[in-house]
Amino acid sequence: MLKHVRIVACALLLAGSATASAQQAGQCPLLPSNSGLQWQEQAQSDFIVCKATTGDGRTVLNVMLTARDPALTLARALRAEKGSFAGQELYWYRLDMGGRDLPGLEARRITTVKLARNRYAQIWIDAGDVGELASLQQLTGTLDDATATFAGK
Repeated sequence: MLKHVRIVACALLLAGSATASAQQAGQCPLLPSNSGLQWQEQAQSDFIVCKATTGDGRTVLNVMLTARDPALTLARALRAEKGSFAGQELYWYRLDMGGRDLPGLEARRITTVKLARNRYAQIWIDAGDVGELASLQQLTGTLDDATATFAGK
């Protein structure tokens, strides 16, 4: 009986380490180890969605990597800060909620970036406040898409 318990315990430990390795070797950009964030990855046939969550489970940063142009029209009047992703310069845009001023909108941004031929990123931030927004924008500037395998290529 004790032998079976040891075998099961070893199998569970190996399965857990395999899961941890799979999370590290995912298709999402590498997050800095000191960011306090962890990716939740969802891969489909033509895109990858990477959701960065905080320790308390809030999703604060989302990156969709795709081989298809997201064709998201962003109004110049909503242009906010400059930034970068994967070495590409970009502008962050405030969200347009049909003219309504909803709580928390000041800490949310969206953007799209053409990375290369048939390589696009759509990025949105749902920060808790403007300080966290600035921090997440800075973090986004350090990310790279080099680990992503784009579907549809």
